Amino acid sequence: MLELRPNCECCDRDLPPDSREAYICTFECTFCHDCTTGVLDGHCPNCLGNLTPRPVRPLAGPVGGLAKYPASTKRVLRAGGCNATPDPSLADTAA
Repeated sequence: MLELRPNCECCDRDLPPDSREAYICTFECTFCHDCTTGVLDGHCPNCLGNLTPRPVRPLAGPVGGLAKYPASTKRVLRAGGCNATPDPSLADTAA
């Protein structure tokens, strides 16, 4: 179950669970559209993986939605913010 973190780790912009401006990596690091397309150039500064649009969890539904599985309220901030585009070539791509 995705945490649906409430903010951008770079600029601390609010990203509510229904936001279409939220992007995540496979570790659920969360960033806003502006930081993702700007300083981060589509790559997570933590794992160097790609960032993709975060899915929106509906309020309700057959499996319960946000009513049963609420979004996280824990804010995560990257120390020092994000001030440089990460270099994805630095990621270990060996299998």
